[in-house]
Amino acid sequence: MRRSNRSTESLADDPERGSAALEFILVGMLLLVPLVYLVVALGLIQSQALGAEAGARHIARVISTAADESDARTRADLVLESVVTEYGMDAASVNLSLTCRPTGSGCPAPGAMLVVTLRTRIPLPLVPPVLGLDRLASIPVEATSLQKVSRFWSAE
Repeated sequence: MRRSNRSTESLADDPERGSAALEFILVGMLLLVPLVYLVVALGLIQSQALGAEAGARHIARVISTAADESDARTRADLVLESVVTEYGMDAASVNLSLTCRPTGSGCPAPGAMLVVTLRTRIPLPLVPPVLGLDRLASIPVEATSLQKVSRFWSAE
């Protein structure tokens, strides 16, 4: 019995003996929390980037195949509203620009190349709106699409 007490005493006094579970939890949390935040942020950025790309592509397509200017404007507004809703974009941060090539022609013009650029800003998750941090901690995303306008398109 005396031997048994000695081995118990030596284990309790061993400086190498620690609480591995506590160390695992501490190190695990220090590594896991930033990793989870990174995955969530990258998923949000990817979703918004896909939305911007889809919006630019579909808006260019509906404008280039529209019959006239009023039809093109109506179709583009519907597509933009649909994309903003579907991808959860902030409608206030979405900026749409249209240009045509060659630059001397009206935009859109029959046979011209229509360039649609959709820009948006993606706020990072869990950034508080204190001192404008939410505006500073945002990622700009831009998508551009090029589409040839139908030669039968009319500006009237």
